[in-house]
Amino acid sequence: MKSIHTLIMLLIISTAGFAQNNSEYQKQLFIEGTDTLPIRIMYPKDYDNTKKYPVIIFMHGSGERGNNNEAQLKWGGDLFLNPMVRTKYPAFVIFPQCTSKSKWSEYNKSSATDSTGYAWQADQQILRPLQLVSDYIDSLILSPLVDRKKIYIGGLSMGGFGTWELLWRKSEIFAAAIPICGAGDPAKIKSYRRKMPIWIFHGDKDPQIPVSNSRLFYNILKHKNRNVKYTEYAGVGHESWRNAFAEPELLPWLFSQKLK
Repeated sequence: MKSIHTLIMLLIISTAGFAQNNSEYQKQLFIEGTDTLPIRIMYPKDYDNTKKYPVIIFMHGSGERGNNNEAQLKWGGDLFLNPMVRTKYPAFVIFPQCTSKSKWSEYNKSSATDSTGYAWQADQQILRPLQLVSDYIDSLILSPLVDRKKIYIGGLSMGGFGTWELLWRKSEIFAAAIPICGAGDPAKIKSYRRKMPIWIFHGDKDPQIPVSNSRLFYNILKHKNRNVKYTEYAGVGHESWRNAFAEPELLPWLFSQKLK
């Protein structure tokens, strides 16, 4: 169990010089041993430290890796900055950043023709960047400011892989998930919380991450989870997150979910 001082450290280790368009996202560092996870966090509008708020953690794709604590806001940051969104859905919005030489989840392209396009290890070990995200979430849960029944996870591309993995590693934590053009190990679906609300997005012309994996996940999940949704965009390539972020029901659906 992570101690309270870890969360306090998060709130103290902030830096100035925010990017102009993302000034509402504070720069913070989650430090654990010799490892550091860069984080951008936006506090709820009209923040009141006597209230509890939902939390959404969103993981970026491979192109936004690094340690500048800037790039991870390239996709999705503007969505939550929208003044109407901030007013209607006050929440802690968190974008962690993965190091340039790693990734959120371990996966390899399959050399065989199969239904996923990827080869998965049965004893898959969690990679350090995702472990840091997991431990950071554990620290957040200790805070009296966090509504534990409304913690949401999402990610695009490489972050979609991380989303699927955290869903089976910490299934009991999340109220809902939005994996976008990602992929995961179908063998782990049995570890997902029953009736977990999940909205999957993918473009049918994605040249980088085969849509077959998202289709497979949906076809397996829909038979035992009436809370799973799937949106596939015809003629759309890898950047299906643009379409997902434009869905008018995305945020109303997400923030309506509550852990039971």
